[in-house]
Amino acid sequence: MDIIYLTDLRIDTVIGVYDWERKIKQTLIFDLEIGTDIRKAGETDDLQYTVDYAAVAERLVEYVEASSFKLIESVAEGIADIILNEFDAPWMRLKINKKGAVPIVRDIGVIIERSRDS
Repeated sequence: MDIIYLTDLRIDTVIGVYDWERKIKQTLIFDLEIGTDIRKAGETDDLQYTVDYAAVAERLVEYVEASSFKLIESVAEGIADIILNEFDAPWMRLKINKKGAVPIVRDIGVIIERSRDS
């Protein structure tokens, strides 16, 4: 399986469980790997045979900016659904970093891996 990836996609959104977090926007940082087969795209030089990473980035920005989840776990599951279903990917891995959520930790977040088979 081949992998298309996006690294360090930063999106501002309302996220968090505390009252003060519900009143501000915070930046989430996304690293995404999308499993796919790029052979036909490579042979034909045609975008229709691969995952359009610009379209993925735009869709994630649209989804996350419009959300106001309490948990990054919920954001992650929503993104997994988008990647697997809207972009027809058989597999994906996502890391979400909520930098600064815990002052004594540089990075904090979740990593999920999903496939259409599971």
